[in-house]
Amino acid sequence: MDFKKYIRDIHDFPEKGVTFKDITPLLKDAEALQAAAEAILKMIGDVKIDKVVGMESRGFFFAPILASRLNAGFVPVRKVGKLPSDKISRTYSLEYGKDTLEIHADSISPGEYVIIHDDVLATGGTAKATCQLVEDLGGKVVQCNFLLELLSLKGAAKLKGYPVRSLISF
Repeated sequence: MDFKKYIRDIHDFPEKGVTFKDITPLLKDAEALQAAAEAILKMIGDVKIDKVVGMESRGFFFAPILASRLNAGFVPVRKVGKLPSDKISRTYSLEYGKDTLEIHADSISPGEYVIIHDDVLATGGTAKATCQLVEDLGGKVVQCNFLLELLSLKGAAKLKGYPVRSLISF
């Protein structure tokens, strides 16, 4: 399936000069959504996975689907103040400044095998911070996978040492 035809460009969003890759046309099409989930599962391959970590907020679209299909747990990584229990955090740089992510301190056990999933790999800051959170809890990052990757922003370089897979590249 040609997944690119389900991604639309929104110019000057979230700010002037930025072209946002909107995945909602893919999400609203049942056939494209199912095919994308299947294709991402194939990218993962036949590896043991204990948890799938999805980042707020668009990582939440596919990560629970993947977790269910892999017979693994789903772990949300959220922005500050959104998780109710004991948590750890990481601050990281992004295109427009700094941000902080949090994960529940009891969400990953030492030695668990983890997939990191998000919708878009841009500069790699969010994914790198998430990998560090997983490792802070003793988890082993098996793969970082994305629905789409913006190659010009070289985010995969920030994830050196982690297997990176993307279904669509722009």
